[in-house]
Amino acid sequence: MARWVPAFAGMTALLVIILTTPRTLPDYPAVRAGWHTSEARLLARDGRVLDIVRADASTRRLGWIPLDRIAAPLVAAAVGAEDRRFWSHHGVDWRGAGGALRDRFRGRTSRGASTITMQLAAMLDPGLGSSGSRSALQKIAQARAALALERRWSKREILEAWLNLLPFRGDLVGIDAAARALAGKPPESLDDRDARILVSLLPAPRASPAAVARRACAASTIPCAQIEARTAEMLGPRSPLPDPGLAPQVAAQLLAPGRTTVRTTIDFELQTFVRATLDRQLASLSARNARDGAAIVVDNASGDILAYVGSGGPESRSGAVDGARSPRQAGSSLKPFLYELAIERRLLTAASILDDAPVDLDTASGLYIPQNYDRNFRGPVSVRSALGNSLNVPAVRTLLLVGVDSFRDRLFDAGYRGISRDGDYYGFSLALGSAEVTLVEQAAAFRALARGGLWSPLRLEPGTAIADRRVMAAPAIAIVADILSDPAARTATFGPDNGLALPFPAAVKTGTSKALRDNWCIGFTSRFTVAVWVGNFEGDSMAAGVSGVVGAAPTWREIMLHLHRDVPAVPFARTGTVARAVSFVPAVEPPRTELFVPGTELSVVRVAAQQQRPRIVAPADGTVIALDPDIPPARQRIAIIVAGTGVAGAGSVAIDGRDLGSARLWSPVPGTHRITLSDGTRLLDHARITVR
Repeated sequence: MARWVPAFAGMTALLVIILTTPRTLPDYPAVRAGWHTSEARLLARDGRVLDIVRADASTRRLGWIPLDRIAAPLVAAAVGAEDRRFWSHHGVDWRGAGGALRDRFRGRTSRGASTITMQLAAMLDPGLGSSGSRSALQKIAQARAALALERRWSKREILEAWLNLLPFRGDLVGIDAAARALAGKPPESLDDRDARILVSLLPAPRASPAAVARRACAASTIPCAQIEARTAEMLGPRSPLPDPGLAPQVAAQLLAPGRTTVRTTIDFELQTFVRATLDRQLASLSARNARDGAAIVVDNASGDILAYVGSGGPESRSGAVDGARSPRQAGSSLKPFLYELAIERRLLTAASILDDAPVDLDTASGLYIPQNYDRNFRGPVSVRSALGNSLNVPAVRTLLLVGVDSFRDRLFDAGYRGISRDGDYYGFSLALGSAEVTLVEQAAAFRALARGGLWSPLRLEPGTAIADRRVMAAPAIAIVADILSDPAARTATFGPDNGLALPFPAAVKTGTSKALRDNWCIGFTSRFTVAVWVGNFEGDSMAAGVSGVVGAAPTWREIMLHLHRDVPAVPFARTGTVARAVSFVPAVEPPRTELFVPGTELSVVRVAAQQQRPRIVAPADGTVIALDPDIPPARQRIAIIVAGTGVAGAGSVAIDGRDLGSARLWSPVPGTHRITLSDGTRLLDHARITVR
């Protein structure tokens, strides 16, 4: 029997060797390369962090920190507490293992003999089991894995990897996450107290602050009171890890799954400035029910987006919404493209006269009667005055010249891809911005104006240049830019001190949508395009008086001043235009030097005599009026408005043959009625209306 003992022992040893053969562990470069943070980071163009998005909800891992960037007190404390002979053994501390075995035979609490290398081996191979639950075979396999690891890794590589893979407390993994979340500082700034407390977490990461403090005090010469106070501070309610939060909407766009680090075109300082400026303006408007805003700054030459604030305002209820990509009604902000098209097609010049007088247009859904922003009409005005003062009736007349479909096509080519339906869908109101556009589209289209008609998509990520395509003619754009940068051209509507003027050449257009739901201010210099939107994401109206000049323009102006504090803005190019001195007969506007597309220039603009046919302006023929039963009949009166030479004083207005007199006010009664206008001898106009 005795002769079988060696054979049995040999077979047992062979079996143990087979069963405890560890799998081949990865090399240091592979482990280092395989490390991934649990947070996706959005970077500015200079590499600074703009925003952080949590990509792994179960574990918090930050950067991989090289050993020479981890504070010396932490390294010394960790080695002293976990593996005193780390620098001298070859993966297994045989003296420590013998001492632990001796203590176990004597019934004492085992000190443990797992070295740093053995712990790292278990981190790299989960099949080696977890601490406190390893079988004898797993412990042998762990020791063999550590010996193999030491033959291929350097001591510094082992220590560095161990510190970066260690679980500390809660969801924190690695020294970077632990240092920043618990100590509130980077790993290189940890002091002796921080180091002792962090190392004391390793045996029992979930231990109470009191237990951790006792363990740290026992291994330190630092006064216990100091350690206890610091432990309570570090292990109390955890503060969130630092997150600049400067561009959450951009982060949501670009930090897709698998993209943990994305560098953008955004300028860190400018993004910070634009956010603060927009927030201040919205705070000043909060009492006027304007809660939300968005702003974009673009480099004209490259198309790089230098600032992108998708949501701003201290009173915002929907801060996660991306206002820069949300479709909103454009208001008057599309008029520059309408006049550019008319000038490009030689239908108008900047000196052409348009009639700013009441007009009603038949449409499929009824009469369309445009009004100006200030409810006034100015009679004959030049295109320069019409665009500069953002007059609505001349814009509608211009749309009649170019055609709704042609204007729709031009807007689509200029990047307004949401404007894609047939012209009949938009109708004449397209001239006044009834269609919905986004702030990104606005910035890209106005950048095309700044570049003489060359359009390309805007960029949020650096990369190769995107090919330009020509969407507008340079001479017509030069004329439009000249009008938009002319302070005198907008004085009649906005006043001489309207907040849009800058001490350098800048073209700008504002816009306010129906019912004061949105207002815009978009403009450009030779170097930059800036687009600002102010409104409410929920769609409710702002208070009366919050127009583009009041809401969005102050932010636009501050951003432009900031951009050009050290960067000069040069005058706009007048490519392909000719200048002529122009006078008007009669003198509806002062003489001036005007720009023309070659072949359309003229020196004298003669305005046709305004012998308009006397007519009934309101109510228009075919109008249906509904009486409100909740309003007393005496309070429901209709004004009959007439227009035309000489009518105001001499015309006679009658309803169903009964003269209304000079007041021209009528209390409607149900039925069909005929309104007539005469000069006393002949019928000048008539309208038939229905009252229900």
